[in-house]
Amino acid sequence: MSENKKEQEIVEALKTKLGQSLLAARIQRPRRIFATVSPSALLDSVKFLMESHGLRHLATITAVDLGKDIAVYYHLIGGEITMNLRADTPKTEPKLPTIVPMIPGAELYEREVYEMFGVIFEGHPDLTHLILPDGWPENVYPMRKEWKTDAIKNEIAKALGEKLE
Repeated sequence: MSENKKEQEIVEALKTKLGQSLLAARIQRPRRIFATVSPSALLDSVKFLMESHGLRHLATITAVDLGKDIAVYYHLIGGEITMNLRADTPKTEPKLPTIVPMIPGAELYEREVYEMFGVIFEGHPDLTHLILPDGWPENVYPMRKEWKTDAIKNEIAKALGEKLE
């Protein structure tokens, strides 16, 4: 028996369940799986991993600006297995479905990714500011590569009607 038997079972089950919607999957090391799914398969993937493989704990949701796309990572844990589930969305129209109805604790993580990267989680109950202050300029997402510190300062000053010195 392989030492990665459980991990291999999960990867094979995802392949069977998602077919071509599973864009990539690999076992990085024992107890750690990375998978990329199409955005349209995100909800089915999370539900399947929770119900069929016990990956019920959402450790966090993170994102990375890839240039043209934003990669959103869902870090799911069950037993000794950690699954990093990735779905990419284009920066020109960054949208993914919310997972809050399945995992209520995702609400704050999705709000953070929305604020920092501009990803709209469709169906989210409350995409209001969580970290950034009230009055933060619209469409200024500080974790995107195109936003540099001076440009952010200028946008904040404009929003507040102030001049920077």
